Amino acid sequence: MEKQLDSLLRKREKSELIVGIGYGNSPAYGKKTTTYETPVIMKPFLSPTLSYYHKSGLFASASSYYLFEAIGKPWFEWDLSVGYDYSKNKKFLTGISYTRYIFTDSSDIPVTPINNELFAYFYYRDWWLQPGISLDLGWGSAEETFAGGRLSRALSGTDFNIVGAVRHPFIFLDVLKHDDAVLLTPSIGVTAGTANYYSNLKAFQYISRSPKLHSEWNRNPPGGDRPPSADAVRSFLSSSTKTGFEMRAVDLTLNASYVIGKVTISPAYTVFKPFQGEDKSLIGYFTARLGLTFK
Repeated sequence: MEKQLDSLLRKREKSELIVGIGYGNSPAYGKKTTTYETPVIMKPFLSPTLSYYHKSGLFASASSYYLFEAIGKPWFEWDLSVGYDYSKNKKFLTGISYTRYIFTDSSDIPVTPINNELFAYFYYRDWWLQPGISLDLGWGSAEETFAGGRLSRALSGTDFNIVGAVRHPFIFLDVLKHDDAVLLTPSIGVTAGTANYYSNLKAFQYISRSPKLHSEWNRNPPGGDRPPSADAVRSFLSSSTKTGFEMRAVDLTLNASYVIGKVTISPAYTVFKPFQGEDKSLIGYFTARLGLTFK
C-alpha cells in the first residue's frame, strides 16, 4: 500500500508499466469545410496511454487521441514523451520532460506550429502547503491551408509559460476496503506567459479546453460578413496575433486518485478565470483517467 501511494506521489521504489485510458474534451472545428467563419467547438475524446517508469526516475510514454463526432480522421494526435523525475528526497520533487506532438492530417483540429515541448517542475513538500513552479517552452512549425486549399502559409513560432502553484495532498487509507486508498490534492495556480498559438502545452491545457475558445480568424474575419477577397485573406495571414508575456489565468484544481490493488482511478476538475480575451468569466472542465499498473 505504501509503495502504491509513493507511486502516486512520484516516489517510485520499483519500475512500473502503466496502461491507461483518459477522457477529456478538445477544441475542434464544427464544420467539414474550414473557412473563416468555421466555428470552434468542444468535442469529447478518449486517450489510451502506455507509460514505463524506471526506478531510477527515467520514464517514457506514448499516448493517442480518438475524437468522437469527428468530421475527418478520428485518431487526430499522438504524443511521445521522455523525461526524468527525482523524488527520493522527502523535502522536494522535481523533474523535466520532452514531448513530441504528432498531429494527423485531420480536418477537425486547429492547426498549430507548437509540436515540441520542454517542461520542468519543482515542488517543495516539507511544508503543509507545498509551493511549486513550472517552466514550459513550446516550439515548432506547421503548414496551414485556407480557402479550400487554395491558400496556405507556413507557421513557426514559440510559446513560453511560467506557472506558480501551492497545493496540499490529503491521504486516506482503508476507505472502502482494508487495502485501498484515496489521495486528494487541491491546488491553486497562476499562469503567466504567451498565448500566440493553440497548443497542448502542459502549462495552459485548461485554456485550450475552454468552451469559450475561438480562433483569431473567427473573432476578426477578413471582410467582416462578406466573403473575403484573396487580398484580404493574404493580409490576414501576414498579420501578427502575438500576445506578449502577460498574466494569463488563475485556476483552482482538485485532483483525486483512488487506488485499489493495481487499479488507479484519477478524476480531476478545474475552475479557472482567464485574464485575457473578451470573456473573463469563470470556466470549468472535467477530466478522468483509469490506469492499470504492472510492477
